[in-house]
This record gives sequence, C-alpha cells and structure tokens, in this order.
Amino acid sequence: MATGVQSQPQQQPNYNPYRHRKTLTVHMRAVSCVKFSIDGNFFATASLDKTLAIWFSETLTLISRLVGHADGISDLAWSSCGKYICSASDDRTIRIWDTRTFDCLKILRGHSDYVFCVGFNPKSDLIVSGSFDETVRVWEAKTGRIIHVIQAHSMPVTTVNFDRDGKLIVSGSHDGTCKIWDAADGKCLKVLIDGRGGPAVSFAKFSPNGKFILIATLDDTLKLWNHQTGKFMKIYQGHVNRVYCIASTFSVTNGKYIVSGSEDRCIYLWDLQQKYMVQKLEGHTDAVICVACHPQRNMIASAGLDDDRTVRIWVQDA
Repeated sequence: MATGVQSQPQQQPNYNPYRHRKTLTVHMRAVSCVKFSIDGNFFATASLDKTLAIWFSETLTLISRLVGHADGISDLAWSSCGKYICSASDDRTIRIWDTRTFDCLKILRGHSDYVFCVGFNPKSDLIVSGSFDETVRVWEAKTGRIIHVIQAHSMPVTTVNFDRDGKLIVSGSHDGTCKIWDAADGKCLKVLIDGRGGPAVSFAKFSPNGKFILIATLDDTLKLWNHQTGKFMKIYQGHVNRVYCIASTFSVTNGKYIVSGSEDRCIYLWDLQQKYMVQKLEGHTDAVICVACHPQRNMIASAGLDDDRTVRIWVQDA
C-alpha cells in the first residue's frame, strides 16, 4: 500500500512557498490552540497559562486577553458570526466569551474531568465537548443546558467536531476508536475506527465539503477517510506524532493541502490529492501541536509547547 512517505519536500510546479512573517509572544505557558474566526478578521490563542488571547489577523496585534479559567485551556472554538468564543479547560468547565466586550457570558458545568476539546455547530446554537471523563456532551449555547450526555469512549476523548451541516459529530479517543454520532439524538451511527489493537486517535476533523474526515493517530500518521463508506483514501506521513494530540487542518486558499504540526518542532504541508510533502516550516523551539489556516488568505498560524510558548505566522509572497 502506498503511504506517501517523503523525508524531504518535493518540488511542485507553481507552488508558492510559505515564509515566516512574525513571531507573537504573549503566553507564559504552552500554547495549546490557535484558530481563526470564520471571516478571518481575527484569530484566538489558548494556553496552559489559563488565558485566551484575541488578535487582529491583518496587523497581528493583540486585542485582548480573556482571564477566568482556573486551570489550563486545551481548546477553543469560534461561533460562525465571530461574536463568541467557547473554551475548554482542565478546570472541568467550558466558558462562552463575548469577543466584543471580552466578558465571560456563561460557564458550562457538567464534565467530571478535564474538558479537552470543544466546538460550535455551524448555526452556533449548539456546542459539543469531549472530556477525560470519557463522555461527549452536547450543550445548548444560549442557555448552557446539556442536551446529550454520550457515553462515547472507554478512555479520554481527544477530539470532537461537527460536520458542515451540523448533523453529524465525529469523536476520537485514546481508546483507539473514532465514532460518528447523530447530533440530534446522540446515537452512534458508525464506528469508523474500532480501536482493536490500534494507536490512540488524537484528532479528527471533517473536510470543508463534509465528505471526508482527517484523522490523526499516535503513530506518525494522518489519514483521510470517506466516512460514508468507512474507507480511508489517503495517508500522509513524514511528521512526528507519538505523544501529543496535534491538531491538523485543511488549506484551501491556494490549492488543496493538509497542514499539521509535529513533535520535531516543524510544520508540514502535503498535497491533499497526491499525498507528497510540499514544504516543511522550521523555527519553533518545541513541539508544534496546533496549526490554523486563514479562511481566505494564504496565512498559517502555528504554536508551540512550553519550551517555545510562541505563535508564529507564515505567509506566501504575493
């Protein structure tokens, strides 16, 4: 089976490489998450220093820091309108923040262990969360009411994500399974990876068109799955991922690429269709566990763990 392993990037015709634009320093601990708002005007970062930071994408300047969590923050998500952010913390809560006033509007309580991952549905009226308590929970964003408590996994839940229609939820776990759930009733529709003897599932995300799911496992591997057929279509390798839950993503502004951080302190870009690596970005001084791509511009944000604590911005020349 072809794996697409490449030790060095391949030259691709007409590929415009990314270059380092700026290094941003505001957090005092590892930066666990970075995500752009849906319109791309802003991005937010979350850290084990218990704070969130909101930035202008155009000027790369800090707007505000959000303080309130009692422990480190592992994940964040933007609402579709960009007016709200939800954050998941080791303090076992989810907070909903107003990005205009920077106030905490609501604290969602119910998980009995670290809340590790969180996401809004496309309408932003629901929030999904995953926890070390092995459950996936669906919340009503406006009221904070719990709609579903899903006994989803037998080990910590590492990743949750709505599809583009908000009808499906994908979850992954250290138990090695990846499952798809009906967002309306919380029922399991499909077990995509059954986990029998396999590595931990550390990340999963629906593709922009909703047809595929990108899944990371702790064996240095990213796979693109057709979730309707249950078959994997592509394998991306070359990065290092054995310990941390590294968030990967899709880049669709200048072609179609897969982008991922790596425990070797680099960021990797692969051609989505051909699977080969097109670029490796270097500069961080610790493992890169989160990357995000601007929705309209050719810009990547990446962030590093405790021996780095920075956010780096990468751009393509016009």
